[in-house]
Formats: sequence, C-alpha cells, structure tokens
Amino acid sequence: MNTSRMYPISKRLIDVVFSALCLLLLSPLLLVLALLVRLRLGSPVLFCQLRPGLKAKPFHIVKFRTMRHECDTYGVPLADEERMTRFGQWLRASSLDELPELWNVLRGDMSLVGPRPLLMEYLPLYDARQASRHAVCPGITGWAQVNGRNALTWEQKFEMDVWYVHHRSLTLDLTILLLTVKRVVAREGIAHVGAVTMPRFRGNHGE
Repeated sequence: MNTSRMYPISKRLIDVVFSALCLLLLSPLLLVLALLVRLRLGSPVLFCQLRPGLKAKPFHIVKFRTMRHECDTYGVPLADEERMTRFGQWLRASSLDELPELWNVLRGDMSLVGPRPLLMEYLPLYDARQASRHAVCPGITGWAQVNGRNALTWEQKFEMDVWYVHHRSLTLDLTILLLTVKRVVAREGIAHVGAVTMPRFRGNHGE
C-alpha cells in the first residue's frame, strides 16, 4: 500500500481539478444527454440512490437514468431486461450514464478511482475481507472495472477491490484511468453474461 502522506492529498487534488474541468467542458454534452433521457425515458432525468462510501458512510450517487419506470399490475417494477431500452443500453455501453458522478467526485463522496459503490443492502452480506473495500473512497472506475467489469463474478470483483485497497498508489490510479478509456472505447465487460446488469450479490452462502 502507498504510505506516502502526499498520496491522499495528490489524489484529492486530481479528483477536484479533473471533475471540475470535466463538468465545465462537458456541460453541453450533459445538457444534451439530459434532454435525450427526458424525451426517451421520461422524468426524473437523474437516477439517485443511497450507496455506501468511505467507511460505509451513506451518500446519494447520481447517474443518468437508463431504464423506464414500468410495473406489473401489482405495482412491482418489471425485470431489468423488460425496462431497459436500446437507448438505455447505449448509455451504459458508452458509460455516459456515469458522467453525473463527477459531481459526487467534486463533492468528495467519491473519487475518480476506487472500488465501485454497491447497494446499501449488501453491507451485512460481506465478510471481513470484502468489507475492507470501504477503507477507501469509492470510485467511478477501479481495478475491477478495467479487468472485466460486470463480466466478473462477485468473488473476482471483491478480490480485485481488496487488492486495490492494499496496493493503491498514484501510479496505479493513473494506470487505471488510462485503461478505463481503453475499456470504454472497446465497450468491454459492460454486462454480465446473460443479463443486462450484474446479478444481485447474495453473500458467500447465497440465500
């Protein structure tokens, strides 16, 4: 693990400068995407959800919506596959749905690089090793995302998250950012095999 006192300072400085510049320079694109989401999927344009951050402290992650709000006759939301549209798939494949998370980075809820923030309901299901992923700030991209993303199993993903926690450094962060650009362009590992999203985590022993 990087023990330099300058690492967290440098990491935060990069996060603030990069996210602020991107939000400013990409503001026309963000406005166009917001309009397209409103026209194609309706309102609200943004998807906000409570996620665990550093030390599992909750925060609201912000993304562009990629699914329709459709329910069955009992008011239960339909399966992801039924609510996902071709437009929503394109947003996810291009990772454009993640752009609003730059606001989370600017606020300090997230970092550019770190383990992806998962669902709050998963917290009681982690073992001690898996829970150590919350020892660092969650990221827009991470070691797992550039090594398979949603094509990985949960076990593989957690192992990579833990590996990052113990080996994090500015050099590794910059490497992950460069690899992320490559993976996004190639659209690798967007979804788990046979599903439009990653299957739900059920803990080490399932349910």
